[in-house]
Amino acid sequence: MTASAGFSRASRIANLEISEIVQLSERAAALKAEGRDVIALSTGEPDFPTPAHVIEAAHAAALAGKTRYPATLGTAELRAAIAAANGAKPGEVIVSTGAKQVLSNAMLATLNPGDEVIMPAPYWTSYSDIVALAGGRPVVIPCAMTEGFKLGAEALEAAITPRTRWLMLNSPSNPSGAIYSAAEIRALAEVLARHPHVWVLSDEIYDHLSYEPFTPFKAAAPELAGRLLVVNGVSKAYAMTGWRIGWGVGPAELIRAMGAVQGQITSGACSIAQAAALAALTGDQGLLDERRTAMQARRDRVTAALNATPGIVCPVPDGAFYVFPDISDAIAYGGFDSDAALCGWLLDEAGVAIVPGRAFGLPGHARLSFAYADAELEAGLSRIRTALDTRLEDRAADIA
Repeated sequence: MTASAGFSRASRIANLEISEIVQLSERAAALKAEGRDVIALSTGEPDFPTPAHVIEAAHAAALAGKTRYPATLGTAELRAAIAAANGAKPGEVIVSTGAKQVLSNAMLATLNPGDEVIMPAPYWTSYSDIVALAGGRPVVIPCAMTEGFKLGAEALEAAITPRTRWLMLNSPSNPSGAIYSAAEIRALAEVLARHPHVWVLSDEIYDHLSYEPFTPFKAAAPELAGRLLVVNGVSKAYAMTGWRIGWGVGPAELIRAMGAVQGQITSGACSIAQAAALAALTGDQGLLDERRTAMQARRDRVTAALNATPGIVCPVPDGAFYVFPDISDAIAYGGFDSDAALCGWLLDEAGVAIVPGRAFGLPGHARLSFAYADAELEAGLSRIRTALDTRLEDRAADIA
């Protein structure tokens, strides 16, 4: 079967591909299908089940006939609950098919060709592609491990130009787990006060998975609420990745513009999933503490194991369910030419899938998710250590 004659990609997606995270996960799945013993520590999906009362609410909504087209911006009940939780009005809330659509709506609604979006690296891999798809230009600021993977006021000031439209922050961060303190947010806010043309997108999807104190951007810098979009959703904290419900909270004018975009792409998010999200937000929240405690215990075991592995230095993340260790010594002493080469070798040699730091804008690192069962984590970490032990010993012997 031949390709359709004359097909060519639109220029806006000329360099757009499926994310490296998804590519690795799909490759790991393909190897499993071939009978290979593969452990995938590459995806950010909690292994906990969706809470039973959430599933029951979805079932009840379906039985009650709530299966018609929902309002484009979200059901009135869910928007009211989100607004109440964020000190906002329902008109300042949009519900979308996942937080990724919120991000896309915002960029498509506000960016003109060449507009700039500042994003500290490491950043979630989709950020740069979403900005580029909307015609914007990602302005990436590398934030080293020695800086806590966080953007400082001086670097922000230096990056702002007349074309800057957004600062995009993620706290707690995917992939580093870094959390901006109230003082660090205040320092950034002082810079932004001098540049009223720059808006802030604060992605707080991991707020309930914080092991150190978490401060919402709006709480630390309320004076910027008029140019702040807060993004969140139920996927991570409530283990509802497949339900595809995220939301944005921001000025009503921005929300209306985002709704205009969404109305021409998907219309409203799934009505049954919105009923489930409402139950998640308004039901018993005790499971959040239980699951956060379980994730923190995993975090501590994973960081300890990685720091005992040759060539790896792993800081302890403040939140989320990822670690982002420095693997530069393992790359150098193992004879690899990049973080991607080392990660590819680990998949082939040890049967463990992890994501290279280049996917997040900061090469020399790798991301491992600890949102997996303890047995999988223990087996995967053991394989990584054994493989690197052997590789580095063999390389040292060859050099000697």
